[in-house]
Amino acid sequence: VQLQASGGGLVQAGGSLRLSCAVSGRTFSGLGVGWFRQAPGKEREFVARIGWRGDDIYYEDSVKGRLTISRDGARNTVYLQMNSLKPEDTAVYYCTAGNIYYSGSYYPYYWGQGTLVTVSS
Repeated sequence: VQLQASGGGLVQAGGSLRLSCAVSGRTFSGLGVGWFRQAPGKEREFVARIGWRGDDIYYEDSVKGRLTISRDGARNTVYLQMNSLKPEDTAVYYCTAGNIYYSGSYYPYYWGQGTLVTVSS
């Protein structure tokens, strides 16, 4: 599985960006896709994930209501729409693919390269 993330950039606080993750090497069938991020000097953290049917969506608490994850099955692409961005959202964002278990936990087996999001105050 190959994951190609894009869409990062520089935006002012309150602005919006849309990240894309193109999945190749296999279809979405049975595959969950998630986003993680790593801010400078901080640990990598989970942001959001989506099930292979486009359901089973889960967000990290600090992004609820501002970020929206979605998928386009025809394009094998997952999107992360980011609105009302804050300086603390500044990070490298990583697209991942893996399993969503019955417990709801998500384990990423595949990682793409990161895309940098910088939010200025």
